[in-house]
Amino acid sequence: MRLVPTWALLSSGSAPVVLIGGWLIAAHLEGPAYDPVTQTISVLAAYGARGFWVMTSALAALGVCHLCTALGLRPAALPGRLALGAGGITAVVVALLPPPSSGGSLSHGTVAGIGFAFLAVWPVLAAHRSATAPWGLRPVPAFTATAVMLGSAAWFMIEMEQDGAAGVAERLVTAIQSVWPFVVVASCLWHRHRRTVPQ
Repeated sequence: MRLVPTWALLSSGSAPVVLIGGWLIAAHLEGPAYDPVTQTISVLAAYGARGFWVMTSALAALGVCHLCTALGLRPAALPGRLALGAGGITAVVVALLPPPSSGGSLSHGTVAGIGFAFLAVWPVLAAHRSATAPWGLRPVPAFTATAVMLGSAAWFMIEMEQDGAAGVAERLVTAIQSVWPFVVVASCLWHRHRRTVPQ
């Protein structure tokens, strides 16, 4: 099985840091008018928002992180790497298509939805059936990760329809999607370490 370069640990580990750090800083800049429970991350990235530049930069950086991780995650099956890379590209495009300050944006929402889908299915597409595969690339963890991502995305859609806790649901699914590449890369590096260290 091909090796994962150690720099992939940096790119995958940076993804949740820039995303979560971005929405925390942008929300702080927006002040008490912003409600992170009911309002989405896109509100922070909208034209006119005080933290617009922070959230937009964070989304673009998130996309670059996913692209770099997809390049370095050599043990993963190619369809999974392509899906992760496509998720990274959509994050950059979302940053380039900020919604207006009032109302939604069809283009922004469509690209964000496509990105959610790519990042939800990449674990399954990257998995290997081999019993010697790194833990993060085995079928059970991969299918579980995808199921959790799809379930949390469904919860987000329900909350959006009911004007409920959409902000919480969106943060949950995006946080999971940003953390999972790091889990997979770390499992690959640990797998390599265990194989090279004498027992």
